[in-house]
Amino acid sequence: MPPGPTPPWRVTPEGIEVRIRATPRGGRDALDGVETRDDGAAVLKVRVRAAPEDGAANAAIRDVLRRALGLPASAVTLATGATARFKLFRVAGDGPALAERLQSLTGGA
Repeated sequence: MPPGPTPPWRVTPEGIEVRIRATPRGGRDALDGVETRDDGAAVLKVRVRAAPEDGAANAAIRDVLRRALGLPASAVTLATGATARFKLFRVAGDGPALAERLQSLTGGA
């Protein structure tokens, strides 16, 4: 049996890294499931009401992640993609537990 799809996060010694596909002005602030890009990479879709201006959408994405994972804002940082739709966020904490929580929130992605 072939292995399942790779999730859009990976455990690191510091916590996890999460690949995000951002949808600013998305009408609500929420995790919106997992998507597989054309290149085969999985991304976590995150919608936010904020516009992509002056870092507002990035801050809103950070807030969605931290609330979903029950963490303080200081635990979630934007690593790459400040002005791009595809971003990489780092989340500090217990990596395996964070990955398990994201898996349960996304329906076992």
